[in-house]
Amino acid sequence: QLQASGGGLVQPGGSLRLSCAASGSIPSINAMGWYRQAPGKQRELVAALTSGGSSYYATSVTGRFTISRDNAKNTVYLQMNNLKPEDTAVYYCKITARIYDYWGQGTLVTVSS
Repeated sequence: QLQASGGGLVQPGGSLRLSCAASGSIPSINAMGWYRQAPGKQRELVAALTSGGSSYYATSVTGRFTISRDNAKNTVYLQMNNLKPEDTAVYYCKITARIYDYWGQGTLVTVSS
């Protein structure tokens, strides 16, 4: 139900914008977020945006990543600037609506020269 896109190979210092679009309407959204999982590591929360407009960023991405949403398109974005090799991971989007979590399929971001 969620389709993530926008990943790819980028050099250090470069930028990417990830998108996560819901194929249908998801009512009563509480929060939208992006997670990532690097090889051999646990999945971690990168950024989140609540329905009230509050945002959260992991310390490692603060000042470099920006989460935003387009309500009309049921889409959440993650703008990633000044990417570093340690940002390499599979990025997943998640939408929480009431008691349900909807996950996207993941998109690979590789930061390498």
